[in-house]
Amino acid sequence: MLESQLPILIALLGLGTVAKVASVRTGGEPGALSRLGPAVLVPGRMQAPALLVCAAGEAVLAAGLLLTTHPIFRWGTVTFFALSTYVLLELRRRRPDAGCGCFGEVSSAPVGLRSIGRTVALTGMAGVSVWAPVPGWVAATQPSWLMAAGLAVLLALSPEIEEMIDRVRFRAPCEQRRGPAESVTLARLRASGTWRAHRDELASSEPYDTWRELCWRFFAFQNHDQDDVVFAVYLSGRRPVVRMAVVSAEASGSLQEYTPVSA
Repeated sequence: MLESQLPILIALLGLGTVAKVASVRTGGEPGALSRLGPAVLVPGRMQAPALLVCAAGEAVLAAGLLLTTHPIFRWGTVTFFALSTYVLLELRRRRPDAGCGCFGEVSSAPVGLRSIGRTVALTGMAGVSVWAPVPGWVAATQPSWLMAAGLAVLLALSPEIEEMIDRVRFRAPCEQRRGPAESVTLARLRASGTWRAHRDELASSEPYDTWRELCWRFFAFQNHDQDDVVFAVYLSGRRPVVRMAVVSAEASGSLQEYTPVSA
């Protein structure tokens, strides 16, 4: 049953290809590409080509898995998902506001443990499939419970499901929707591990300022050293991502000068 995961890998690679090309063609909101996946890590003029190169690689791998049993495509898929895991870890560290871009603009939510867990799972599935004796099209005609189990795991690890449901409900991307009440967002912040890890550093449990930018709600506090501590809460999802940053009392209060120090 080594071939059981091949149809899932082919389908995800194909969906990723189509979604990335669509994101580049439509352009989305201004600056949207600068918040998606590999485009985040390259200069502005190279963002669209970076997404297209990634899409082309996915298309080649999908075609190779579908039509042949050549090891170059099997090992290439393992390498692709392993590198994707590394890129997501870098995004989480360097740009905690950016989405993985795995499926274009639908993957605009900040990279979390679910997205990283998904690429780890896909790397494992691709590794198991290396020694499959048949091409992907044959495996697709022989569904099994292992295929269903793999699909269930990936669905559970896909934050895009929630985003698609929200888009169907609201007909607009997160940054254009009316967000939850400020009190609700503050309650979500206080229920997060990030808050619990840093609340003892704060001079007061009540924010002195709050504002919204795109799909984030920011809450500003002061710590015992009179430095500003800013928490950012993502406005979409049942368990929203929370980030924290500190800026010294001597620095300006502009958002661009806050450096993320915790996720």
